[in-house]
Amino acid sequence: MTFPIDKLQTIRTPFYYYDTELLDATLRAIKSETDKHAGYHLHYAVKACANPKVLRHITAAGMGADCVSGGEIEACLKAGFPADEIVFAGVGKCDWEIELGLKVGIQYFNVESIPELEVINEIAGRMNKVAQVSFRINPNVDAHTHSNITTGLAENKFGIAMEDMEKIIRLADSLPNVNFVGLHFHIGSQILDMDNFVALSHRINELQDRLEAEGITEVKNINVGGGLGIDYENPDGHPIPDFKAYFDTYAKHLKLRPGQHLHFELGRAVVGQCGSLVTRCLYVKQGSTKKFVIVDAGMTELIRPALYNAYHKVENLTSKAPAETYDVVGPICESSDTFVKDYQMPGTQRGDLLAIRSAGAYGEIMASQYNCRPIPTGYVSEDNTSTFKTQHVDF
Repeated sequence: MTFPIDKLQTIRTPFYYYDTELLDATLRAIKSETDKHAGYHLHYAVKACANPKVLRHITAAGMGADCVSGGEIEACLKAGFPADEIVFAGVGKCDWEIELGLKVGIQYFNVESIPELEVINEIAGRMNKVAQVSFRINPNVDAHTHSNITTGLAENKFGIAMEDMEKIIRLADSLPNVNFVGLHFHIGSQILDMDNFVALSHRINELQDRLEAEGITEVKNINVGGGLGIDYENPDGHPIPDFKAYFDTYAKHLKLRPGQHLHFELGRAVVGQCGSLVTRCLYVKQGSTKKFVIVDAGMTELIRPALYNAYHKVENLTSKAPAETYDVVGPICESSDTFVKDYQMPGTQRGDLLAIRSAGAYGEIMASQYNCRPIPTGYVSEDNTSTFKTQHVDF
């Protein structure tokens, strides 16, 4: 990823910066691999990043969308995603969100409980519609990731228990305003070990065998979610994830039935590496045993280190001084407002521009206004300088 330092120096910090050349290269890599497999469909997981300019690049590449709120559906429609390429998941869909999905004609709902199915049927009946529904089955596969982003275990809030799978499919068949079109699975996020996707494939194979033994053979779509991770340690060494290994794993181990379509919902793997949080050093503070680089971005702009104890590489974009060891921290009145500890980077001083890397996913979209701070602006690499909000040097 490259940074146009002269241009970035003029922008009021903190802000998000997206390298759309890298984004487009990532999208091409995905298409190159999925084109090798018949019946593969990609839905971008919008929860990773909903920056409108980023969304427009993704829909232009031919991807559909995976949404988890009515707001995400609206954002995708505004960005140009076709409604019939949008799938809608989430354990707590509000009535107005279901109505919106039915009104615009989304591809299908990923349903996560029997009560939700009954409500969708009721609303669809009131609107004189038939809702296309896929059931999210909890496969009880441990992806061995952070507990906050593991979604496929039996004790997680997500999905329908495997033992209830036949029951809910038969219930759908008895309801007049829903149509069962597939099964949906998702085991977690930031997964780098392909064996986790092998385990999911085997579980889906078992469940399909079970359904066929029960005489249930009309499963048009299998949706395996997303979960593919990125390299936070070495973003420049691995700017594009190993999509070949990911898609080939399912091609080898998942036994699709004739005519079945396979759906994916990648998010982090699409946008994670193309985005950085750019911030300035406000002060360098000498503590009793360590030095602190205090920057103008905090957990309000990037919450992942505080929420997940996640690592992000930090680069000083404007210093070539010999390396020193720092804690890089933000201005928020919380001890957890720390990006990295005991971290080596070029000697840093007030005014230096820093990039917190691999922040394209779950960065800008999770920003908050805690401490009454403004939501950071997101810029893309093709923006003109006139688009930028400039600041005086005497910040």
